[in-house]
Amino acid sequence: MKILTGNDLKTGAVIWWTGVGWSLNVNDSTDVGEHGAAIIAREEGAQNVFAAYVVDGVKTDEGVRPSHIKERIRALGPTVRPDLTLKPSDPEAVNWVI
Repeated sequence: MKILTGNDLKTGAVIWWTGVGWSLNVNDSTDVGEHGAAIIAREEGAQNVFAAYVVDGVKTDEGVRPSHIKERIRALGPTVRPDLTLKPSDPEAVNWVI
């Protein structure tokens, strides 16, 4: 599975391609297959995203999980402030990253 990530041009937030737009939640991301470069060119040209790139991911029972730890950290949020993550009340969230 190939998914797209980048940063929101206005807020800098990490965002994920859903197939029709961008979401803060990695579980909303969709497989772009071999179309990643074309989607990135269109979305960066429209100034909807900054520094977008394709990453490998896997679909699990819990949702989409980026294959590399860097993207899992980006998907969850800051590791130094668990209260600012996308799952602040989930004590098991750290296990998702590793």
